[in-house]
Formats: sequence, C-alpha cells, structure tokens
Amino acid sequence: MTGQRSLFEELRGAAPATLELRPGAVVLRGFARAGASALLEELDGVCAAAPFRHMETPGGLRMSVAMTNCGTLGWISDRRGYRYAREDPLSGQPWPVMPPAFRSLASRAATAGGYPRFVPDACLVNRYAPGARLTPHQDKNEPDLDQPIVSVSLGLPAVFQFGGPRRTQPLVRILLEHGDTVVWGGASRHCYHGVLPLQDGEHPVTGQRRINLTFRRAG
Repeated sequence: MTGQRSLFEELRGAAPATLELRPGAVVLRGFARAGASALLEELDGVCAAAPFRHMETPGGLRMSVAMTNCGTLGWISDRRGYRYAREDPLSGQPWPVMPPAFRSLASRAATAGGYPRFVPDACLVNRYAPGARLTPHQDKNEPDLDQPIVSVSLGLPAVFQFGGPRRTQPLVRILLEHGDTVVWGGASRHCYHGVLPLQDGEHPVTGQRRINLTFRRAG
C-alpha cells in the first residue's frame, strides 16, 4: 500500500498537460473534466435503456467490471467469444444511440492526440467498483486497426498499465484521474493495456466508482 501511495503522489505531482506513453499514444490530462457532468447525465439515459451488466469471458469467468454500450455497435463477451453486436443481447434491441456529447469529445480528443477525422461508432462503458480490474489485453476486434482508441476516465483515480505489442514487454503504470483521456493508435494500436484493481475511495461526482468511456471505430 505504501509503495502504491508513493506512486500516486509522484505521478500526481509530476503530471504534464500531455504525456507521451509510446509513439502514437498520449495521455491528455484533464481533457474531459470540464464536460464531465454533461457526459454523466447523458450516461444516465444510456443506462436506462441498456443497464450495466457483468459479462462472461469465453472461459466462463465473470468479469469484475460492469459494462454497457452505446452506438451502432456494442462490444460483448460470452462463451461464444469477444465480438461486436448491433443488438443488446439482454433486450434484443439496438444499443442506445451514442449521445452527441460523447461523439464530439471522442473526435476532439483523437484530433488532439494526432488522429484527425476520427468518428467513433461504438462506445464501451466500464463501471469499476473497488477491487475491479482489467487484465492487460489488446484491442483487436475492430476491422480497421488504423483507427485509434480514445479512453476517458471519470470519477475515482485508477492506475492504467500500458505496454508494447508483445505480452512479455514491460508495462508502465500511469495514474489516471477524473477527466484524463488516453488516445492511442498507429504504432501503439496493438499495445497491451489494463487497469490495476481500483482502490477504495469517494469521488464528489461518481461516489465509490470509476467510469471509463472507450471509443472505437468498430464497423
């Protein structure tokens, strides 16, 4: 715990406005902070139509992170594998329309990260409670891997891990706070990334949770 607290303090004190993780991958500090309340209000509507759920891995394990989607396509996981679907398997209905504020933020962040003309058609929403984590993985279910990924952090801080295109390459640890946005593509598009277990805490906007919006071009 002491080592992790020191990491948090060091990263918080030294964080520049923009931090390059690897060629093609940047952290935009506080990029989404000003519009966070509007994003969370829009998210309430998304969740009313497509509630959060804990999906199952192909191996039959329950994911610790609760998930939902909005946009033309939604990312799902079950015994049949990882994939995108046009309909919510819980309701049989199309996923909720992606709110304009979501799409605008993703496009502006992608441009700031060096990827202009990014128009996402899928937003995976992850809700972390204390103890939830995301093991290091690659995002490779999208057909056009020239398109970047935009990941927005809201609420409790979390330690993001970012490595290289091979699982054996070391992972750097970066503290992500409310409004921080990570953009990666190009040479970094296949890099492994994950989130360490979320620590207990209370955020004035989201309470005891972290919300992550991950935008992709999936169609």
